[in-house]
Amino acid sequence: MTGPLSSQLIDSALSHCNPPKHIYIGYSGGVDSHVLLHLCAANPKLKTLITAVYVHHGLQVAADAWAQHCQKTASLLGVHFQVLRVDAKPTLGESPEEVARNARYSALKTLMKCDDVLLVAQHRDDQLETVLLQLLRGGGLRGLSAMPENTAFGLGRLLRPLLNVAKPAIDAYAQTHGLSWVEDPSNQSHDYDRNYLRNAILPLLKQRWPACDKTVARSARHCADAQVVISAVSEQLFLQVFNSDDQTLTISQLTTYPAHEQALIIRHWFQGLKLKMPTQAFVARVQTEILCARPDSDPIVSRQHYGVRRYRDKLYCLLSLQLVKFDALAWPTGQISLALSNQKTLTYLPSSAGISRSLWQHATIKVCTRQGGEKIRLPGRSGHHTLKKLFQEADIPTWERETLPLIYLDGQLAAVSDLWVSADFYSEEVDNCLTLRLQRYIES
Repeated sequence: MTGPLSSQLIDSALSHCNPPKHIYIGYSGGVDSHVLLHLCAANPKLKTLITAVYVHHGLQVAADAWAQHCQKTASLLGVHFQVLRVDAKPTLGESPEEVARNARYSALKTLMKCDDVLLVAQHRDDQLETVLLQLLRGGGLRGLSAMPENTAFGLGRLLRPLLNVAKPAIDAYAQTHGLSWVEDPSNQSHDYDRNYLRNAILPLLKQRWPACDKTVARSARHCADAQVVISAVSEQLFLQVFNSDDQTLTISQLTTYPAHEQALIIRHWFQGLKLKMPTQAFVARVQTEILCARPDSDPIVSRQHYGVRRYRDKLYCLLSLQLVKFDALAWPTGQISLALSNQKTLTYLPSSAGISRSLWQHATIKVCTRQGGEKIRLPGRSGHHTLKKLFQEADIPTWERETLPLIYLDGQLAAVSDLWVSADFYSEEVDNCLTLRLQRYIES
């Protein structure tokens, strides 16, 4: 779109989702988001639904002044205003742009309820920059599809009403309506890839190809259409090898597919686990080092926050947090739950079969991880059994065995996580027993 902008553009964008209960607008104080906010506020039917949201990254000295500018503008337009503060400071090796973007969207996502929408002001030049960055980084179809106009976001939807609008049309609207905005000085820094493209490369491209923003956006839509087809095929292949109970892939079935289909399935698996898409090299390592390994071996291919490994006929993707052992803990008398870590909690529940309630209530209870050589006598089975043997029988992966909680009553092993109860502490008595539940809270 190169002609004059109007609030009809917003109506058109909103027509593709349920009538919004609340409209949040990402408002940085810059010209693009100011134009978006002004367009929305010009519609009397929408005005009472709108909240302009400024995300304070804490990275610029002027950020407080920008927040005040945004609040004043929202007040003049007669819409609600909110500031969200985030920690966007990158750690060593992290991209400042990516950290800030992830922090911003994570904060905005917390606002969303069912049928809420978030409007953001990316336009056609932003889309051009995104496609070029993905191309230069070797992105696949998903990356080259760039930004969608309408996508799920938290419990609501994220809309980009200006995505097909040329940048000159936005600037012209701002000038015509006498809008005032802030300029982020970091936008002129060539330290950031996107800024370098915007300031140094795109002007040269447009000299030679004036309509490149439009034609590249069209290519992105072609890629997005192709990605829809590939995603449908990937889903069909994926469901043939996926085990929903433990989020694993069956290796013997996965290896019946050719290498390129294996790669599709593995990427689809990562998407379902809500992990960052693996690189081509990472997927190739999974195929050569793990899928082709001996069934009794334990290879692992790792990235910063997770690793892929096999156990018997299954392929596992494990977050680093899942492999962390915990220190020995005392279970206070009368306390129903015990936090083992930020990711695991052990809880007891009333039951008619399990650990005798009276033994539990009068014992000193300790919880720890495996040290090696532990044995337990099980109800209905003769003799004592090593935990190693029981873990093998139960098909529990080797790495998980080292993090499972062992529960000791007065120094004696009474239970192994929520898997087994020692015969010495087992009872069957209506409403006079306890059963254990291990709850895991693993987020990507």
